[in-house]
Amino acid sequence: MIREKGYPCEPWRIREAGLDLDVLAQSESVFALSNGHIGLRGNLDEGEPHGLPGTYLNSFFELRPLPYAEAGYGYPEEGQTMVNVTNGKLIRLLVDDEPFDVRYGEVRSHERILDFRTGTLERTIEWVSPAGRAVRVRSTRLVSFTQRAVAAIRYEVEPLDGEQTRLVIQSGLVANEELPITKNDPRVAAVLREPLRSEQHLANGSGALLIHRTKQSGLRMAASMAHIIDDSQETTVTTEAFPDWARTTMACVRKPGERLTVVKFLAYGFSSQRSIPALRDQVGAALAAARLSGWDGLVKDQQEYLDEYWDGADVRVDGDPEVQQAVRFGLFNVLQAGARNEMRPIGAKGLTGPGYDGHVFWDTELFALPVLTYTKPQAAVQVLRWRHATLDLARERAATLGLKGAAFPWRTIRGQETSGYWPAGTAAFHIGAGIADATMRYVQATGDDDFEREIGVELLVETARLWRSLGHHDRHGDFHIDGVTGPDEYSAVANDNVYTNLMAQRNLLGAADAVARYPEVAHSLGVDEEEAASWRHAAASMTIPYDEELGVHQQSEGFTRYQEWDFDDTPPEEYPLLLTHPYFDLYRRQVCKQADLVLAMHWRGDAFTAEQKARNFHYYEARTVRDSSLSSGTQAVLAAETGHLELAHDYLGETALTDLHDSHSNTEDGLHLASLAGAWLAIVAGFGGMRDHDGELSFAPRLPSRISRMDFSLLWRGLRLRVSVRPDEVTYYLREGDHEDGSQLELLHHGERVTVKIGKPVTRPVPKMSPPDVEPTQPAGRAPIRRGAQGPGSPRSTFAR
Repeated sequence: MIREKGYPCEPWRIREAGLDLDVLAQSESVFALSNGHIGLRGNLDEGEPHGLPGTYLNSFFELRPLPYAEAGYGYPEEGQTMVNVTNGKLIRLLVDDEPFDVRYGEVRSHERILDFRTGTLERTIEWVSPAGRAVRVRSTRLVSFTQRAVAAIRYEVEPLDGEQTRLVIQSGLVANEELPITKNDPRVAAVLREPLRSEQHLANGSGALLIHRTKQSGLRMAASMAHIIDDSQETTVTTEAFPDWARTTMACVRKPGERLTVVKFLAYGFSSQRSIPALRDQVGAALAAARLSGWDGLVKDQQEYLDEYWDGADVRVDGDPEVQQAVRFGLFNVLQAGARNEMRPIGAKGLTGPGYDGHVFWDTELFALPVLTYTKPQAAVQVLRWRHATLDLARERAATLGLKGAAFPWRTIRGQETSGYWPAGTAAFHIGAGIADATMRYVQATGDDDFEREIGVELLVETARLWRSLGHHDRHGDFHIDGVTGPDEYSAVANDNVYTNLMAQRNLLGAADAVARYPEVAHSLGVDEEEAASWRHAAASMTIPYDEELGVHQQSEGFTRYQEWDFDDTPPEEYPLLLTHPYFDLYRRQVCKQADLVLAMHWRGDAFTAEQKARNFHYYEARTVRDSSLSSGTQAVLAAETGHLELAHDYLGETALTDLHDSHSNTEDGLHLASLAGAWLAIVAGFGGMRDHDGELSFAPRLPSRISRMDFSLLWRGLRLRVSVRPDEVTYYLREGDHEDGSQLELLHHGERVTVKIGKPVTRPVPKMSPPDVEPTQPAGRAPIRRGAQGPGSPRSTFAR
């Protein structure tokens, strides 16, 4: 775990002082760079040692068979695994014939800095070779937000002693790297041996090109490199290329105080349709554009891009510097995952590692997209456009299952279902409602009517058709959705899951309203008044299970009568339970992997009373073990809403620090993108009380004791709203966007209607709140680490240590 090592608390960067090879794989994920198209893990420039080498292209994958001991109808036959593509990060150094390797010689100092404002990874190391020659190496790496196909590295070597030192730099492209053996863990990616087949390799004086194709999926990719060398002094340059590797070698002699500086430009592209010449020319053009900008131009453009992003997205948290750093780290990585995805998905790990085979799940729409919708809507809409592009595959899947409409996949890269475990996969139909919810949320937040007309209506219609087909009216007229799995994967194939039913209800009503607004689109999709009326009828009669005796909602029908899990006799080493207990035992007990009904109270909070939320939260807190990293962010939101502000702060810390502390012991496989997004949700929806039910923006801010001030920004219909919260008051600022001066925004502040105009901030008091009578409890040993009045590290339990 990283927790005991940690990173210094600095508000705008992650800094690693020293180099701990025991946590190298985790730090490679933390220091990963991406722009949504290209992903580079934070491997050392010289490539070795490494924890897990990784270079990724969004949606570049290989097919693999999914074997079953017993096959069943509708089981997916092929899996999709994100491929580790050609590695262009490699820059090897020889100092007087001695390879630069941190495992040999002496490392005097080593520092890496990931800067959220510049979008760069900087590294500085002083190293003494086994022969006693000292050098200082500085490198700066970036993946460009403004030039989608481009990454670049500036590499500088300076001798520190001796009369003169012979330096040789070998800059490479390497395909089909050997990867570590995977663990027996369903969250870890399958290892594909040599997935790339060479199609072309070319070399020129200072660069090279490699073109490969996957053996089964038939995707073709090109990787190219070019170099600019500080040639104020003589440096010899040669390049050679072979099917799976290419190398540019630069050799020179330098004295102390003299430096060898090399800028390496990389370009990546892939396609399922383009020819070899077309891809060759594509990456050639990208390299030409990068060289035109030059290193300084790329850095300048990167910082300007991020300046604009942070202007509308930054969060300030006074009183908890560790969370302050972590929430900006999360916002930076959500941006990295989606900035230039351009009609491609955002996977559970982004492009930071191969966990879950690079698949996208439902949490993209429920965690990552809300953050992007309110901070970078141009990125959010691209994911929805990708979902729409896979609609035909979702219709085919629904037909295979004997259903109408569209059944979107539980896990996928290209759009086909690739989950080999149907109770947690196929049965998790709620993903369709999440896509519908993200569609409606985006339209409400942006007012993008063109998107709604061209894409949104069809997504809503086809998902609504699925619910009407999947569910049924009983003899009393009540509408049920049976045999489904909600977000809690420890309660599979249940009837009337509350989260699923409430989200489906919103989906059905949203579709009915959309076809009424766009009758011409409805006609083209074959929707008539009778079908739309059936959606409204199903929504109005949706079954929401409730236990009258206990006074709480049942997560699914009958959940509250299940046998209780024996938490007191479950030792810490048995968590996560999915790795130590059979699923059938989990499915028949009152134990929750993650927030499920609690998630419903966040996104469908309009369907619950305040009293119901309080009672439900208490009940499910005692049964939720948080074996999923998705859970703590949602629990923070509802803890804050129900008045448990210190507990909400604890959960905020847990979700924000998931990867910086490696609290689930699997950051090495990539960052937990939904957890990082969950930190923003915990602040904005939790302590900020932000909701947008039915398109009406509302806030109910309150702070825990240790946070003295909190500011956050969001975009709403082209306007930039800044919310500044203090213990006793909150100020709403409206700033220019796409609107003229005089524009205004109506919102609710603790139920009071407030009008905010550009340039005229409005301040309102924070109403006093009586503390809850009883504090909720968690399963034995599963409480979060305390961050409240007693300070960080004061344990409620030993969980996550």
